Amino acid sequence: MKRRFLFVIIGILIMSMALSGCGSSQSADTNKTKSTSEQLTPVESDGSLERVKQAGKIVIGVDDNFPPMEYRDDNGELVGFDVDLSKEIEKALGVKMEWMPTDWNGVIIALNSKKFDMILSSMSITEERAKSVNFTDPYLYGSQMIVVRGDNKEINSSKDLKGKIVGVQLGSTSEEAARKIDGIREIKTYSQYPEAFADLSIGRTDAVVVDGMVGGYFLTKNPGNYRILDEELVKEPVGIAFRKEDVELRNAVNDVINELKQNGKLRELSLKWFGVDMTQ
Repeated sequence: MKRRFLFVIIGILIMSMALSGCGSSQSADTNKTKSTSEQLTPVESDGSLERVKQAGKIVIGVDDNFPPMEYRDDNGELVGFDVDLSKEIEKALGVKMEWMPTDWNGVIIALNSKKFDMILSSMSITEERAKSVNFTDPYLYGSQMIVVRGDNKEINSSKDLKGKIVGVQLGSTSEEAARKIDGIREIKTYSQYPEAFADLSIGRTDAVVVDGMVGGYFLTKNPGNYRILDEELVKEPVGIAFRKEDVELRNAVNDVINELKQNGKLRELSLKWFGVDMTQ
C-alpha cells in the first residue's frame, strides 16, 4: 500500500515537472520578439552564393539619387554610405559590385523578377516588406522626420501639418509615415527626393517627410534653407534585401555586416557620412 502510494506521488511529481517545463518553454516563445532579419539556415545548398561567385559579381538594385546614401558626384560617379559599404562586401566575398539604378516604387518587384541580386539602397526593414524579401541584420538605424523651409515658423510638429501639402518619395516608408498623419490636405509623391526638396524650396509644398539621414544631408548642403523638426515619426532599422530563395547569399552578406560591426568599420563609415554613429 505504501509502495503504491509512493509510486503515485512520484508519478505526480514527474508530471508536474514535465508540465512546468512545457509552460516555461511556451512562455519564453511567447515573450520572444521575432526579428524580420533573423539568421536563416538553408536545409540544403540553394546555389545563390556559388552563382554570384561564378559570375564574379553581385548586381545591386539602387535608387542612385538618394544622398548621402547613394548619389552621383560632379564626375557622375556613384558615391555615398551604401557605396562604401558595398566595397567592404566586395572585398570580403571576392566579387565585384555592379549597380543597377531602378525606380524605387517597383524595386522589390524588380528584385523578385531577378533583374538584380540584392537591394542595397537604404531600405527600411518592415514586416510588410519582409513578406516578400529576406533582410540582413540592420546596418543602420534611421527615423522618419519632417523638414520645412528655414523661414517657416508655423510648422513645429506633425499636428501643424493639418491642411498642408506634404512631399514624399513614392513607394517609400516616408510615404507610409505621412499617410498616418491626420489632416494633411495633399500628399505629393516624387520619384526622387531632390525633386521634393526643390518644390519645398519654392513653396509648392509646405513640408517633406524623409529619412532623417537624407534630410540632414540636404540641410548641410543648403544651410538656412531648410529646418528639420525634432519629432521622430517612425524609428526604422535599415538592411539589405534578397530574394526569399537566396538564403546562402543573404547569410554570407549578413556575416560580412556583422564582422564590420565588430571591427568598427561600419561605425567609421557612419562617422564619415553622418558625423554620428547610426549603427547602434
